[in-house]
Amino acid sequence: MISPYSILGVPEQASDADIKQAYLQRVKDNPPDRDAARFREIQEAFEAIKDQDCRLRHALFHVPHVDFDALLMQAFGQPRIGGTMATDDFLKLLSTLSIEKSLAQLTKTPS
Repeated sequence: MISPYSILGVPEQASDADIKQAYLQRVKDNPPDRDAARFREIQEAFEAIKDQDCRLRHALFHVPHVDFDALLMQAFGQPRIGGTMATDDFLKLLSTLSIEKSLAQLTKTPS
């Protein structure tokens, strides 16, 4: 699944005004009569991250699609061309899915 930030073309640290501006530009470039599915995707992305509360909710409850079976097979299962993944590398990979990390990045205030 593509993140709402990439759909709107804004960084995760973007302000409410930047997100709204990007949304309006995307809607202007992709009107509903041209491509209804793309318009709906843009609208849903904006609704997901339009303000601080929505971004926090998205960070807390949005679960990216991860094929855990493939990760487990790669880490501990069948040998592959390069061998199995080292346990430390597998744990680093799993740590990238941390909700705490997402929340910390979202609530971090720029200096």
